[in-house]
Amino acid sequence: MIVFPAIDLKDGQCVRLRQGDLAQSTVFNNDAAAQARSFESSGFRWLHVVDLNGAVAGTSINASAVRDVVAAIKIPVQLGGGIRDLAAIEGWLLAGISRVILGTAAVRNPALVREAAHKFPGRIAVGIDARNGVVAVDGWTATAGVAATEIAQRYEGAGIAAIIFTDIARDGMLEGVNVEATAAIASAVSIPVIASGGVSSVADVIRLKVSEAPIAGVIIGRALYDGRIDPAEALSVARD
Repeated sequence: MIVFPAIDLKDGQCVRLRQGDLAQSTVFNNDAAAQARSFESSGFRWLHVVDLNGAVAGTSINASAVRDVVAAIKIPVQLGGGIRDLAAIEGWLLAGISRVILGTAAVRNPALVREAAHKFPGRIAVGIDARNGVVAVDGWTATAGVAATEIAQRYEGAGIAAIIFTDIARDGMLEGVNVEATAAIASAVSIPVIASGGVSSVADVIRLKVSEAPIAGVIIGRALYDGRIDPAEALSVARD
């Protein structure tokens, strides 16, 4: 299992939100590149980055901070937030992003996702963010009215590198990851599924690992920033 430390960017700063609410943000680092270097030095092999402003605006807003992050580290970066067309996807891949995450586009423009996955094999992920099992879009400000599992199954066989499933109700709340919902999606498709939202302790990583579903990774945010999870312990548990 891969552990992805998270950098969520709002106005160029590393923040954590509560249930995706931009008004409830806590700043953990003013220097995104420095935070990325810290995660790399802790032994993480991947980095998860989200442009929060971009997710709402529908276009990249924190591009400068993202480029600084990519330039500061050698480990691969997956990026989501406001990426809605093929030009933006290609631009970020050329800029050094290893994997682009499509969320709103995966709901509203499946043809784009399929085209991108075909053109850039292994480099396109689908982000499925759900509240009570129903998918949300536009930076979680709107509901799409479709079930998370339905979106996941839509891309079976499309060449998607991964699905990132986030339980919005738990995101940033440190209430524990939703193993059941994540496992349901992982069991419904052959695409690797990465869990996100609510991870509060190493016990959550263990729960994901021992579930009967083939969960490929986990994203950890606030619990790393506030010291609830020790990076070395999380990596050891995930590896073992």
